[in-house]
Amino acid sequence: MSDKKWDLVALASIPVIMTLGNSMLIPILPQIERELKVSSFKVSMLITVYAIVAILLIPIAGYLSDRFGRKVVIIPSLIIAAAGGAVAGGAAWLMNGDAAYWVILGGRLLQGIGAAGAFPIVIPLVGDMFSDENEVSKSLGIIETSNTFGKVLSPILGAALAVWLWYLPFMAIPVLCLISLLLVIFLVKTPKKKEKPPTFSEFIASIRTVLKQKGRWLYALFAIGGICMFVIFGVLFYLSETLETEFKLKGVLKGLVLAIPLAALCLASFLAGKWIGKSKTRMKWIGFSGLVILTASLVVMGLWDNIYAVVGLFTLGSAGIGATLPCLDALITEGVDKKQRGTITALFSSMRFIGVSLGPPVISLLIGRAHILIFGVLAATGAIGGLLTLFAVKPEKSNTGTEDDKQEDEEEEEEENVKDTGRVLPKLGKRRSPF
Repeated sequence: MSDKKWDLVALASIPVIMTLGNSMLIPILPQIERELKVSSFKVSMLITVYAIVAILLIPIAGYLSDRFGRKVVIIPSLIIAAAGGAVAGGAAWLMNGDAAYWVILGGRLLQGIGAAGAFPIVIPLVGDMFSDENEVSKSLGIIETSNTFGKVLSPILGAALAVWLWYLPFMAIPVLCLISLLLVIFLVKTPKKKEKPPTFSEFIASIRTVLKQKGRWLYALFAIGGICMFVIFGVLFYLSETLETEFKLKGVLKGLVLAIPLAALCLASFLAGKWIGKSKTRMKWIGFSGLVILTASLVVMGLWDNIYAVVGLFTLGSAGIGATLPCLDALITEGVDKKQRGTITALFSSMRFIGVSLGPPVISLLIGRAHILIFGVLAATGAIGGLLTLFAVKPEKSNTGTEDDKQEDEEEEEEENVKDTGRVLPKLGKRRSPF
């Protein structure tokens, strides 16, 4: 991995910037509403339009990356995201009222288009860069950590920039995208394709085959990724509203409080990426344990209506999500052939964006009702994720994998035999594939 450390640095900058591009606005939405003199529904659309466009375009970007190359898709996507930030920032600076709002919304739409072809393509690119599963897992842990670090930084940075000028968070996006663009252009060396890319009809047929063979665990992992994002953004929305309305906590101080659970998520992602190695069974059980911790934390939060308890327990639950996410990334990346990897991971990213989009509006409908109802819904959602991990993700039993999967699993078994006995035990027959 040491010879590719600068490639990873460049790629890790992308999820940080894409996360900042959306989450920096969350703590300052009330300020944007006052400045533009628009309704709360209109200002919420600045978040929603970004996510919806990304959800729709991520699978297309995944296919294009499989067909033409990862870097070919990432570079123009960063340029589009930078242009969207410039449009939004320029409109906020030079225009006023309703006219400014609609141009800003158009800029956010451009940002969403750029986001669809940036971070979701990083995950399959990391899988392409390394042949050793242990290196893939560790590298994906770094990428997931950079994503969560962006979540930690965003409420603090967004609030701090808005102290000077309310539209500075928009203006910061082109600068950040330019930095990431230069890093990708000069530092990322993509592996050469050994096979001719499939035609569109061949591609669709291969995806159908993959989903038919591996659909059970893939659909489960898609749903678990969406559940994790739904919970994290739902609780963040609840905390943001509660801290401001009930405790009058605003600005940078509120951003610092919101950053506490996100910091735990970031640290757990980093550690999980190091721990999971290349054992798919270990990935399953670490992910399951993280979801158990999350669900238990949410149950206690529902029973204990105290803001300090909610922040503390959500910090624990966020660590559970942080442990789960790198496991999901690695299971998907290492369980799908390289030819379909871009599109399958793109579908996974779309599900995560769906969770991001649903969390705040669902919780907004529940705020004002019983405290236990809010966290009961969230706990039930987390429990569904845990059950899916336990019963639908079965890397040790499914027999629909590729021959490469089977060979890798046999090699892993031999390594474990050497570790345990100091010699290679004779094979008693082929093991079943990890998927």
